[in-house]
Amino acid sequence: MIWINMAYNFSKKELELLNTNLAVKLLVSQNKPDPAKVLRYVKYEKEIEKLQVQLIKLQKWVIENNKRVCILFEGRDAAGKGGAIRRINHHLNPRNYRVIALPKPNATERHQWYFQRYINKLPNAGEIVFFDRSWYNRAVVEPVNGFCTQEEYNYFMQEVVPFEEMLTRDGIILIKFYFSISKSEQARRFEDIKNNPLKRWKMSPVDEKAQELWDEYTRYKEAMFEKTHTSKNPWVVLKANRKTKARLEAMRYILETVPYKEAKK
Repeated sequence: MIWINMAYNFSKKELELLNTNLAVKLLVSQNKPDPAKVLRYVKYEKEIEKLQVQLIKLQKWVIENNKRVCILFEGRDAAGKGGAIRRINHHLNPRNYRVIALPKPNATERHQWYFQRYINKLPNAGEIVFFDRSWYNRAVVEPVNGFCTQEEYNYFMQEVVPFEEMLTRDGIILIKFYFSISKSEQARRFEDIKNNPLKRWKMSPVDEKAQELWDEYTRYKEAMFEKTHTSKNPWVVLKANRKTKARLEAMRYILETVPYKEAKK
């Protein structure tokens, strides 16, 4: 450890972090140990843990006060939405939160009012609901891939702001995240998914066309922001090329937005 301090000029506190079980395990597992990289990861995990403690307090406040919290996670394919949700809810009481990732609508749902199947998944009293993609599928994914008509798209864009205002007027705390990544980073992540047998299930036919349709996604995404970003229900855009940074920012925003201070002890 003295050698590491001389080579990297670590502080005493940083050396203590490098002596933790997590850091030692990571260093030993690397072919070419990179203490600086390991230190960054350990610091990240420490910060995540601190924020997760606060999220537990937030959930306690939600439960005790019968609050309803609805958090939307939107973004391009492979933007890191699912991973962020998992880190946020990792230590929460599973009885009082749900993760909603709906498949494509079935025959019955295709003939319902578009918002109906999402309304059925909204939070009950004392509950947090995380939408891994939401009703905003109709704003971007569906029109880009030809899954809805132009008329259906136009109708959605006219109705979504009043719909969300109805939710928040009724007391639902609504947060809308958009995870933003670059085209090159998406390509890199797709390649990683394809080369990893444990991740290949994540690659869908829609994902396969995402790079080819990049500009179309951008056009619809910008229209979505322009028409559905409001002072009452704003979009929170997170730069997600670095997953760790985006996750921390999402957690901090939730903790700053949900007024849970009464639960702190």
